[in-house]
Amino acid sequence: MLPPSEVNDRHFSPAREIPYGKTRCPGAACRAKLRDMSESTAETSTRTPRGVTDLFTAGGRLAAIPRKAARREQLLVHLTETLFAADRTYTEPEVNGLLLTVHEDCAALRRYLVIAGHLTRTRDGSGYRRATTTL
Repeated sequence: MLPPSEVNDRHFSPAREIPYGKTRCPGAACRAKLRDMSESTAETSTRTPRGVTDLFTAGGRLAAIPRKAARREQLLVHLTETLFAADRTYTEPEVNGLLLTVHEDCAALRRYLVIAGHLTRTRDGSGYRRATTTL
């Protein structure tokens, strides 16, 4: 254990023990560090959620389907709002064609849209409609 006179910022090593009651940094510096940490935490907690623009390449294609459910849900909402009209019924080839403009795995995107409830499918699978939301 180090004597209290040897404990300061310049000579601190995590491997060395600090005497009980002593801190690594003097009072004013420690308070400033804590204030900076709390300000940065406050900035990150008030941030708005990320948009979906970072999921797309410069050419407008989807780089990859997100694995995380929350991120994938954001993408599905975006695709539903931008690709599908609310008052129209689409055939499966039409849905595939629209989804192919974004990503080559149109079957996975179509399945995710139906499972998440953004598109409804007729019983025979011949028609797809944008789901109506009830608030």
